[in-house]
Amino acid sequence: METISSKKYKALTKLSTGDFKAFLYDCDGTLADNMGAHKQSYIRVAADEGVVIEGDIIDEFAGLPILNVIGEINKRYNTNFDPVKFTAKKHQIFFNEFIEQTQPIDYVVNHLINHAGKVRIGVVSGGSRNSVEKTLKVLGIDHLVEVLVCAGETPNGKPYADPFLAAAEKLGVEPQHCLVFEDGEPGVQAAIAAGMQWVRIDKV
Repeated sequence: METISSKKYKALTKLSTGDFKAFLYDCDGTLADNMGAHKQSYIRVAADEGVVIEGDIIDEFAGLPILNVIGEINKRYNTNFDPVKFTAKKHQIFFNEFIEQTQPIDYVVNHLINHAGKVRIGVVSGGSRNSVEKTLKVLGIDHLVEVLVCAGETPNGKPYADPFLAAAEKLGVEPQHCLVFEDGEPGVQAAIAAGMQWVRIDKV
């Protein structure tokens, strides 16, 4: 009997046929099944400061650079977290306690593996470079990723076009020949702004 994962893989493969020369994947929530861990690390840092936050705000702003997510937390909860300090604490908790347990989102990881060598492969993430590099290593796909664009490496992060355009430029592929795989609205908006087609992997 066909599994849900294999059905989703087939659907994803069908959606990605066309005149594409590069596939650009988000990392957290797209390749890596780690959004629960990210939520817990945000909640823990806030709790250490005596503030209770709900995990839904992390889903809502999935794909934004962490500094921006903290800005949204400050607005919603009327807090004044220092984004740089909060980010450092959050990163430390996630890296030390959660990253080694990262599981793949099978149908997306298999899609990347099976298309490596046929199209150019990039990962474009709102996470820090060392966190994303470690995640890809835990997933066993770091050697297949040709270009990595992470938080703070472009003038603007998602939902602006900058990260995807930077990845396309590094790969030497025109934006119209890139297909983006995302799980969040900011990433989709960034792909649209970059003139790229996109697939929401959570809607497959």
